[in-house]
Amino acid sequence: MTQISINTTQNVNIVFTAASVGDRILANIVDWLIKIAYFVVLFFMIFRWTGLLDAINKMDDWSGGAIIMIFMLPVAFYTLIFESWLEGQTWGKRLMKIKVVKIDGYQASFPEYLIRWFFRLVDLMIFNGLIAVISVSTSSRSQRLGDMAAGTSVITLKNKINISHTILEEIGTEYVPIYPLVIKLSDNDVRIIKETFNNAVARNDYDTVRKLVDKVEKVTGIRNQSGNHHDFIRTVIKDYNFYTRGA
Repeated sequence: MTQISINTTQNVNIVFTAASVGDRILANIVDWLIKIAYFVVLFFMIFRWTGLLDAINKMDDWSGGAIIMIFMLPVAFYTLIFESWLEGQTWGKRLMKIKVVKIDGYQASFPEYLIRWFFRLVDLMIFNGLIAVISVSTSSRSQRLGDMAAGTSVITLKNKINISHTILEEIGTEYVPIYPLVIKLSDNDVRIIKETFNNAVARNDYDTVRKLVDKVEKVTGIRNQSGNHHDFIRTVIKDYNFYTRGA
């Protein structure tokens, strides 16, 4: 599988494994099966059983078409909705254990998901997805055109050591968290924070630690209450573990 080397803004190199073309195709098939199931439920349980289909047939073309279009919106926006809600995953991606991330290693956000969704018209709808297959197979970061435009890639989470395993921190049962806003971070964010921090401490690189604190404060809205950069980062990591360990 293709290895994606990401150099973070703190100059820490992190390597991810790109999702294979096969996994991405299978995830897309699962998503389409979900969409088909929606169509079946929509037609038999809503349109026919409620008599809505007969009512639509009695309407003029514009009115009937407008109602049908409204019911089609969940299918049209399926990928955008679920990638935004599930932090880079649709149900198909979750089943195949693959995920969309930014190429700087941080969690992708709605603008990136929107760009990827828009480019689906080119990547997947034209030539039955052949453009996407060729692009993913030939690009250095296994990106389709939508990924290139959005600055994202799709990685696999099937490693023997899951991303969340690298962020575990020992906290006692009496531990009291300080920063509840750490839940704005993802496992991937905290992994990068922890690796960057540990590398910086090992090199006595205080400037990188300071930049890391600034980045965490900017992303989460947290303000360092300890006055000590090292203690702040350690607390952020512990608080994240506290709030997510039961998730």
